[in-house]
Amino acid sequence: MKDIMGLMKQAQAMQAKLQEAQADMERTEVQGTAGGGMVTVSLTVKGDLRSISVDPSLLKAEEKEIVEDLIVAAHADARRKAEVVAQEKMKGVTGGLPLPPGMKLPF
Repeated sequence: MKDIMGLMKQAQAMQAKLQEAQADMERTEVQGTAGGGMVTVSLTVKGDLRSISVDPSLLKAEEKEIVEDLIVAAHADARRKAEVVAQEKMKGVTGGLPLPPGMKLPF
């Protein structure tokens, strides 16, 4: 019975850490760039788009398709960075517990 109580306390502590990490990921922003920095996208680690910055030299009608492609590329770059940050934050929550490959928290 004593082991069950200890396990329950650990589960509650992990849940609190998970909630804290999720809140932190909503606040933490990453930036992705494309075109040598001509387009920058800011996302939260949770994936919410916060801002897009486009170099004024790209704002010409004939550059429209290039700008669109650069925005997509910058978003993909930011998304990759966000995933790395999220994984690092989750390692702190799980206390280094080895989770099966592909298993993501929260469940």
